[in-house]
Amino acid sequence: MYMKKRIVILGGGESGVGAAILAKDKGFDVFLSDNGTLNPLHASTLEREGIAYEHGGHTEALILNADEVIKSPGIPPTAPLIQALAAQGTPIISEIEFAGRYTDSKMVCITGSNGKTTTTELTCHILRAGGIDASVAGNVGRSLALQVAREPHDVYVVELSSFQLENMYDFRANIAMILNITPDHMDRYDYEMQNYIDAKFRIIRNMTGEDAFIFWQDDPVITRQLERVASAARMLPFAEHQEENTAAYVDAENDLIIDACNDPMKMPRADLALNGLHNLYNSMAAGLSAKLVGVRNEDISRALADFEGVPHRLEPVAVIDGVRWINDSKATNVNSCWYALESMPESKTTVLILGGKDKGNDYSEILPLVSSKVKAIVAMGLHNEKIMEFFGKEVPEIVSTDSLQAAIAECQRLSTEGDTVLLSPCCASFDLFSSYVDRGNKFKSAVNSLNQ
Repeated sequence: MYMKKRIVILGGGESGVGAAILAKDKGFDVFLSDNGTLNPLHASTLEREGIAYEHGGHTEALILNADEVIKSPGIPPTAPLIQALAAQGTPIISEIEFAGRYTDSKMVCITGSNGKTTTTELTCHILRAGGIDASVAGNVGRSLALQVAREPHDVYVVELSSFQLENMYDFRANIAMILNITPDHMDRYDYEMQNYIDAKFRIIRNMTGEDAFIFWQDDPVITRQLERVASAARMLPFAEHQEENTAAYVDAENDLIIDACNDPMKMPRADLALNGLHNLYNSMAAGLSAKLVGVRNEDISRALADFEGVPHRLEPVAVIDGVRWINDSKATNVNSCWYALESMPESKTTVLILGGKDKGNDYSEILPLVSSKVKAIVAMGLHNEKIMEFFGKEVPEIVSTDSLQAAIAECQRLSTEGDTVLLSPCCASFDLFSSYVDRGNKFKSAVNSLNQ
């Protein structure tokens, strides 16, 4: 008697539910297990699809008998259940790996410590402006597996975290980007930077001479790793200024040059919709990928000029009594905060909100910018001791708060006309909020209520 292959999905978020639907459509015996409480919308979707599931805990007997497990990226490899599965030789893969088995669509895959979401959304925006049937997936948008199953597209622009890349083996990116690599998630990687770097570089696995690898030419971590690993893919580096083999750069006239496919594109840097050096790099990477997919130069230029940005990334919220309030809640690591501070005025007119769940942060990277641009720091979190100790002597004033309301009140006290209040926390959100989105939305709501 034929027995269906049993697929168990661990984690019932967007990616898990999408993987369950794809597995069901492909004829597998599917079971989903979540240790927490399922979102009611996800639970109702599973019920409507007739997919067996549990939540509020894992039943090992229903999991250890799996032929293959699709794991949520948030579950670390050190989790006891994962170790038990690995010990018995059960294959453990990611949703992206699973979805990739069932589509021939072109994959534009983006990773990096910072700028992933902006570059993913910008790339998709350019592709659509060029008439390409493109959709975002991975860390943003809808589950790739769900789209492959029910909403197929010609091109997927996939944002990939290091967590997702850990369990990707045979998946192949047609275009891969590494925007930058700076310390992040050190608690996940045993405080060994090389472990994190190795995870990021899994994005170029399986690439062939028909594929392209886009990367920041001046990132010392990337260039050093490229001396250790080989790829058959075509190399397309970008940099602020032209260097050897640079495929995207700014010339002496301050024009952005994207030189690929034997058809260079040129547009004034001043016309870019997104400001700041980090967004220049994001625009270069997105523009290069669009040219490789076949978008015309004029469509790329137009899309780079009219893109509206993404929520929670240097997002203007309001100007109240002459004070600008900016939501950069997506800055969940130190380097991302560096880019935000780099875009602030040179004078000491910034009130900076830091804090949350520390991931092994080294704040020394932002210290020069804090010293030159920040007039006060408001620490917002349940454990602010590290921030208070590190910055205590570096700014004119620093205060500790344990709620958003208290942080907003302190920012009002510390700011005057002409100042900027910048929420760029350097930390994960999980001490006071459910996600960086939750943190950003509550921040915007609280700020806007000041106007009422």
